[in-house]
Amino acid sequence: PVKEESHDGCIPLNPFAFSFRGCTDIICCILLLVAIVGYIAVGVVAWTQGDPRKVIYPTDSRGQFCGQAGTPNENKPFLFYFNIVKCASPLVLLEFQCPTTQICVEKCPDRYLTYLQASTGGAASEELKYYEQFCVPEFKNRKKVSDAPEVLKDDLCPAMLTPSKPLARRCLPAVSSKKGVIMVGNKTTFNDGKGHERNVTELLEGAKKANVVLEARQVAMKIFEDYTVSWYWIIIGLVISMVVSLIFIVLLRFLAGIMVWVMIVLVILVLGYGIFHCYMEYAQLKGQAGSDVSLKELGFQTDLRVYLHLKQTWLAFMIILCIVEVVIILLLIFLRKRILIAIALIKEASRAIGHIMTSLLFPLCTFFLVCLCIAYWASTAVFLSTSNEAVYKVFNETECIYARTTCNPETFNTSNVTKVCPSARCLFAFYGGESTYHKYLIIFQIYNVFMFFWLANFVIALGQVTLAGAFASYYWAFKKPDDMPAFPLFSSFGRALRYHTGSLAFGSLILAIVQVIRVMLEYLDHRLKAADNKCAKFFLTCLKCCFWCLEKFIKFLNRNAYIMIAIYGTNFCTSARNAFFLLMRNIVRVAVLDKVTDFLLFLGKLLIVGSVGILAFFFFTQRIKVIQDTAPPLNYYWVPILTVVVGSYLIAHGFFSVYAMCVDTLFLCFCEDLERNDGSPERPYYMSPALSEILLKGSLESSKSAESQE
Repeated sequence: PVKEESHDGCIPLNPFAFSFRGCTDIICCILLLVAIVGYIAVGVVAWTQGDPRKVIYPTDSRGQFCGQAGTPNENKPFLFYFNIVKCASPLVLLEFQCPTTQICVEKCPDRYLTYLQASTGGAASEELKYYEQFCVPEFKNRKKVSDAPEVLKDDLCPAMLTPSKPLARRCLPAVSSKKGVIMVGNKTTFNDGKGHERNVTELLEGAKKANVVLEARQVAMKIFEDYTVSWYWIIIGLVISMVVSLIFIVLLRFLAGIMVWVMIVLVILVLGYGIFHCYMEYAQLKGQAGSDVSLKELGFQTDLRVYLHLKQTWLAFMIILCIVEVVIILLLIFLRKRILIAIALIKEASRAIGHIMTSLLFPLCTFFLVCLCIAYWASTAVFLSTSNEAVYKVFNETECIYARTTCNPETFNTSNVTKVCPSARCLFAFYGGESTYHKYLIIFQIYNVFMFFWLANFVIALGQVTLAGAFASYYWAFKKPDDMPAFPLFSSFGRALRYHTGSLAFGSLILAIVQVIRVMLEYLDHRLKAADNKCAKFFLTCLKCCFWCLEKFIKFLNRNAYIMIAIYGTNFCTSARNAFFLLMRNIVRVAVLDKVTDFLLFLGKLLIVGSVGILAFFFFTQRIKVIQDTAPPLNYYWVPILTVVVGSYLIAHGFFSVYAMCVDTLFLCFCEDLERNDGSPERPYYMSPALSEILLKGSLESSKSAESQE
């Protein structure tokens, strides 16, 4: 039962008192609600302005889709770039567009030809008729076609044509290689239409940037095909992982000591088998042609099966597994005495989970909410990225009041501009927009990323404080489980939302700010890769390292602060300060009990993921002879294997995260119990007798050992 605070203001012996709770960090709660309303507004605006089809289907400079039925481009399925060299600009990666005029064509050009060459023969020449299909529709209405400088100035036709082939419905240079020499249309140079000879590598650079999204799309289509033929086997693998995790957790509830030692032995055996398998594969490849090629010489390949035919791949795997095996064995030898103490804490956590079995399913709620945040962020990001439009401006050689103003090429000839400035032209300027929305588009993107981190961290924090409150109600129940609430998990969830939404928003806001800064630093690092400024790179690397450490520290502090919020109901800053100093006063116990327990739980996750991953590898690579014909044919066999491994880790992490949160909560409660009570009849401990016997004895021995080492 909850012991009330005495009239002289003494702290109650049992701090877990619901009656003293009140709303905490209200300002942060209001700020979160306002930010969510603004986030919804940004999403609505993005969905009305953007068009995700631009990511997949080609569009010309006027925003019309190539090959779309019912449009003038119905019979023109391919997109042609006037100047593919301009696609080497980084803008193509940010805006999904090249900063050059683009039109839809019936077929891609198959020859080298400049406009100067085509216009030499006059309007009736065959070359000019061929060239016309790669010009804008307005070009056919011109009377003078021989005035090449004016045509090129108005951007009515491309200055040059190069042999191209359609790739994902885009016309890209037809690249070939002979004896290591890169050529386009059997030539190494080309005329840019302005009297200059240029190397074909400039075409390739532009094509590479324009082709980034296209190659990703092709790989995505193959991955999608693999998922369509293997989805049910992936589900079976995930179900096996879930069943194994559930069985492991249930056995851990009743046979904690035995299961921990079995887990340790199995992890060592699984890693040992992995080392043996890698050695056998390495030995079989000796003497085989092509197996001596290095990973650096091979480069990146989307078909990962190529790497399995290299000796260096299996040697690298074997070295990594050997290092992991040695590290784990050394840790187990060093921590052999502490493992017994950690097992006692795991047993107590098993009892707590046994009384609150719904806690095992609660991570599904957190997982669903995080997926919701990811889906909203991803869709909003796509719509924002595809809301750019082709901007046309008035260009005139003489002075004109309308110069550099926005214009519409379809209605330009009938507008008042041509009357005031007869020589003015409405030409393509850039992709973007000049509305208020387009001016602040980059701000919206940053806000979208920031809100994703804030909401995702808030959801995770809500799950942590809910579990902490439920397990704290178990620990501080003097008679377990009689003094526990009827529905501890739901009661804790209600308290978290009712009283502590602001505190959770505060903690997640701090973490989100640090994560956004880390994203910006990664972006700067990416931009500085081409620069040769070693001082700037060194400074940026130091900043990235510092903020990585800061993020890890904030996550650790937030986790323990949420536990204190669940116990005391205090605001975030007070809880974080109390948790930090409580851990510092018990730093030896933290190292001996909490971290050793985390290590053992990590071995459990490693065992489940490793076992299911090995099974998936042998199945999808058709190495199990009994069911060899059952495995589906795949483009990339690593797709279902990686999906099963990642899914298995998430499932195992979901189950074991409940144990980890339970252990952390019980540990902090244990430290509080030691400071507030002395085990006397007047002030008895709230921990169970079995736990107090092992933990008090183990922590005392650890303290003496630490003092003797000093």
